[in-house]
Amino acid sequence: MRTQVGIVGAGPAGLLLSQLLHLQGIDTVILERRSRAYVEGRIRAGVLEQGTVDLLDAAQVGERMHQVGLVHDGIELSVGGKRHRIDFRALTGKAVTVYGQTEVTKDLINARLAAGGKIMFEAEDVGVQGFDGKAPKIRFRKDGKTHELACDFIGGCDGFHGVCRVTVPQDAQTVYERIYPFAWLGILAETPPVSDELIYCHHERGFALFSMRSPTLSRLYIQCAPDEHLDEWPDERIWDELRVRLGGDAAGALRSAPSLEKSITPMRSFVAQPMRFGRLFLAGDAAHIVPPTGAKGLNLAVADVRVLARALAEFYASGRSDLIEAYSDTCVRRVWKAQRFSWWMTSMLHRFPGRNPFEDQLQLAELDYVTGSKAASTALAENYVGLPFD
Repeated sequence: MRTQVGIVGAGPAGLLLSQLLHLQGIDTVILERRSRAYVEGRIRAGVLEQGTVDLLDAAQVGERMHQVGLVHDGIELSVGGKRHRIDFRALTGKAVTVYGQTEVTKDLINARLAAGGKIMFEAEDVGVQGFDGKAPKIRFRKDGKTHELACDFIGGCDGFHGVCRVTVPQDAQTVYERIYPFAWLGILAETPPVSDELIYCHHERGFALFSMRSPTLSRLYIQCAPDEHLDEWPDERIWDELRVRLGGDAAGALRSAPSLEKSITPMRSFVAQPMRFGRLFLAGDAAHIVPPTGAKGLNLAVADVRVLARALAEFYASGRSDLIEAYSDTCVRRVWKAQRFSWWMTSMLHRFPGRNPFEDQLQLAELDYVTGSKAASTALAENYVGLPFD
């Protein structure tokens, strides 16, 4: 088999890269170890920056997003039961769109298949090689047979647990990581939103987040210990805890409903540098993980793909390689800014085990400053809606 760009992973990063390259006349093949049903059923983030929305439009996959996505002009921070609104539109002139990553994935798969794109689901034992030279190859098994895909470049879009990053020699990359002493317990439930916008809650019992996926579907999170198990959290306990942490009118408006999906997500910050090794490019979670507090994970993946698609398109159009060579440096600047923002939001809103009363008061002072200062609110808003692309 032969293609121009071989892509490992059919998440949003790999699919969007394939779609953008297709629009430039560049051939791709996507290899995905999971089934299509599994990929389309994964529940993930759902807050899209303005730049992400614009790029999905440019990729010709934004129609359904605009039909059913929810445009939010701000968020609310709840401190001590009192809610403070951060008005994105007034502070930055921009907004975010709530549209689930699952739906983005479906839109991209449909677009690629409608255009005759090659997505090979349930590709097993995927391995990448030769990327340090001019003839990269991807080997895999499909339907019991071994195959080899020859290509010019490899897009490593296979997530944190994928094969691309771990194939790179350890002495060729530097890893930065921070593990947080808490996790998020999240549920998806068919219950009406209690607010028109997301509510981030700081509470003495721990952080909570109210968000939504549609006018009838809510996504809610509570801070828990990383070693807790789902069987310790029956639905009734979760709804009771959400009411305590949300407080006020939001607690009174919250309607219990059976959870459609329930999960515990550990919290970590992770960056692997560089993001390019010869003709292998890491993108999205394969290269970096952020705590979900800042809603940056999917948006960072999209930003990586934007840079990579442009670099590859320029190479095929003119032979120009400087954008390819600059790929990692260009992406890493944005990655670390998103890491800083995500760490800051996480540190400001969560309860840290073992934190002393002095540190608790500093945290409250930070929240008071952010909600009381236009300059501080603007800084939060500017980062949340998405920093400008380079």
